[in-house]
Amino acid sequence: MLQHFAEEEIPFGAVTPPLFQNSLFTFETVDAFVDAWANHPGGPPYHYSRLGNPTLDIVERKIAALEGTDGAKVFSGGIGAITLGMLSLVQTGAHMVVVDTCYGVIPTFTEYLERFGVSVTYVDGRSTEAILDAVRPDTALIYLESPGSIIFELQDIEAVCRFAKERGIKTLIDNTYSTPIFQSPAAMGIDIVVHSATKYLGGHSDITAGVLCGSAEFVEGLIRREMTIFGAALAPFPAWLLLRGLRTLKVRVQAHERSGNEVAKWLQGRPEVARVFHTSLPDNPQRDLFLKQMRGSTGLLSFEPKNQDPEAVKRFVDALEMFKIGVSWGGFESLVVPLNHQPKHWPEARHLVRLHCGLEDVEDLIEDLERAFEASVER
Repeated sequence: MLQHFAEEEIPFGAVTPPLFQNSLFTFETVDAFVDAWANHPGGPPYHYSRLGNPTLDIVERKIAALEGTDGAKVFSGGIGAITLGMLSLVQTGAHMVVVDTCYGVIPTFTEYLERFGVSVTYVDGRSTEAILDAVRPDTALIYLESPGSIIFELQDIEAVCRFAKERGIKTLIDNTYSTPIFQSPAAMGIDIVVHSATKYLGGHSDITAGVLCGSAEFVEGLIRREMTIFGAALAPFPAWLLLRGLRTLKVRVQAHERSGNEVAKWLQGRPEVARVFHTSLPDNPQRDLFLKQMRGSTGLLSFEPKNQDPEAVKRFVDALEMFKIGVSWGGFESLVVPLNHQPKHWPEARHLVRLHCGLEDVEDLIEDLERAFEASVER
């Protein structure tokens, strides 16, 4: 029933909640205005849409219910959710542990934090021991991304959270890849869950949005402090579009999963492919951990071509027709992007091709890939 959660008071029998496309809310009298603020020290729920709006409220309640948290707050982008979440948990002199396969903007942000006396240690997230060994007396936050979005390595979420809670360290995870359909980090002990809702949660490639989920106390504090200071709130109309995406989330990610699994298996049989990176493959070195903490995979995967000549990779990507060249993922369309990738724990950089399998017929996607392999052979 989560598809209808938080919609109990939709007027006129409408099946879709109305859009409150307004920037502020007024009060009938001065006394009503004063009483509203007196009864809500952080400000009344609806007075300025940067901090609260009925459309946003429905979306936030739905996502919190999906993630199993008491609260959620939507942002204008996923990086806003991540950075404000981090800022709320650290202060001068604090230390963070971050997995080295995190989203590429995170290292840039942590360099920025170093200007204010926050130190960071990057670790190989496949090793729980490496994560725990990096913890120091001043560690305030452990940041996970399981799986990552290029080579899809996992971290043992329960083990890390158990260790962190014993020491009063907060944990934050990017759950964009899995969505709440395929992974529930809060149930495994994570304090803060973030998403780029631009991707699967939105699902139609027509919004940029982010969301942060956590305890009601944490979210309310974030609204009073970081949101009030830095902004980054999601506007009502993209929030309404995000609501539309949530209605079909489960059926969409299951369709992406089916296509991703078929394409990954097909790629493993190609002579041009050295290795395939996809969470649900039977020969994934982290297969047991995948089965332990995830309920499925999605349509995002990558592969390493045997021919590492960048011109050959370029010919392959340029020959694709259904897979459009683009850096995002999670929408209805299939995408491809060539990468020269080197996590800190790899001895050297390797050319990879990342694919997002959209909602087109998987037979058409495989035919497109086959044509591109043939075209990539230098004549």
